[in-house]
Amino acid sequence: MSRNEMGIRRHELLEGVHFHARQTLIELGIDPDLADQAGCAISEMLANEWGGQLVNIPKDHHYRLASRDLAIYEEFNGTNHGQLARKHGVTVRAIYKIVKRVRAMGDPNQTSLF
Repeated sequence: MSRNEMGIRRHELLEGVHFHARQTLIELGIDPDLADQAGCAISEMLANEWGGQLVNIPKDHHYRLASRDLAIYEEFNGTNHGQLARKHGVTVRAIYKIVKRVRAMGDPNQTSLF
């Protein structure tokens, strides 16, 4: 991969982090302008603190799930979206997305047979 291609990939990573952080915060009810500022700050921190480092990011779902998301999934009974939203300070829509994302990754409590 050429130096120019690496530069493009770095930019895509930081832009993706910024966008995803912004969207997640908006879904959790944060004002879009504040969410954008937070996304930018996160991307800037990554560039400043980790720039120049070689980092391998694992795909293991245990690393990708926040402890809060796991707690929500474990407390979810199929009908308590509103209750969980109030308890965890998020929107009902966020509860649906969290449950869907955890399910798509497979049951985190089930151990592998291999």
